[in-house]
Amino acid sequence: MLARSLFAAFAIFATASAVPSNPSNNDNAESSSYSRLEPIRYVNTTKLQIAYYENGPKHGNVVLLLHGWPYDIHSYAAVAPALAKKGYRVIVPYLRGHGPTTFLHTNTFRSGEQAALGYDIIELLDALNIPKAIFAGFDWGGRGACVAAALWPERCSGLVSVNSYTIQDLSQAWVPVPAVLEAGFWFFYYFLTPRGAAALAEHPKDIAKVIWTKNSPTWNFTQADLDTAAETFVNQDYVSVVTHGYRHRLLYAPGDPEYAEFEKKLLEQPRISVPAVTLDGIDDGSNPPTNGSSSAAHFTGKRVHHQVPGAGHNLPQEKPEAFVSAVLEVAGLGKGKKL
Repeated sequence: MLARSLFAAFAIFATASAVPSNPSNNDNAESSSYSRLEPIRYVNTTKLQIAYYENGPKHGNVVLLLHGWPYDIHSYAAVAPALAKKGYRVIVPYLRGHGPTTFLHTNTFRSGEQAALGYDIIELLDALNIPKAIFAGFDWGGRGACVAAALWPERCSGLVSVNSYTIQDLSQAWVPVPAVLEAGFWFFYYFLTPRGAAALAEHPKDIAKVIWTKNSPTWNFTQADLDTAAETFVNQDYVSVVTHGYRHRLLYAPGDPEYAEFEKKLLEQPRISVPAVTLDGIDDGSNPPTNGSSSAAHFTGKRVHHQVPGAGHNLPQEKPEAFVSAVLEVAGLGKGKKL
């Protein structure tokens, strides 16, 4: 009953129209120097022109590397070439509303809801004529990966997800979490307001720096890391997509009607049946690390969980070797099937 009533509540709410350097240790500087992921390619889906980086053999097993917010494809600057050298065809797309990924039509709903993120993955596979792939991601990208793996398991040969099962349970949207965690989610509430949307438009890099510092207290990110990621915030739909994502998850904005059936399925918290490797950064300042048991019921296939020392929220950029190992491990879990 609660789930149905909260889902109906979407119709009630309308969409609302100087940080110190990270004091982390100098010995955690893996992301400080890397090559840019170039050149960028483009492909059209029904709604988007998706910009993506590709590396590796054309006929290799496919891995999609999915970035979070407020990050960009360079979270995988070390991961992507490492997997390509292992023989994988690696595809790293920009999220909708981020960087060079654009909407094809002016009248398309600028949705940031989780169903949209998941279905974008499926449409990307369709556009590239890829039957199935390993989905690997964190934050927004990890959520999209979980959604796609749960709703379209036939397209997913394995899942790597930071913070385990990240499909939002919107029936619990108004249930508070401990205050110490709520404090880290300040931007959820900020973006409900016109003031927050204006700040995101005017100062996206400053907001990202605050979030990075909180999310990854031991990551010694550089100004170059931040400047590179900030390029992805220059997109005419960036503010609309990001603010809608947080307004929708708190039931302060309706979803795109085209994804309504998917969102109803997600209210049921669908289980993930494909092989999965889940990761928690021990130093994650946003989501405290777990031993995986609290999310175990959501995984019905083979699943392995690891805690990663020295990693915060942006795990693939902070500890790329651990993320590469997770992709290789999930491929191993699926042996006996064509990955």
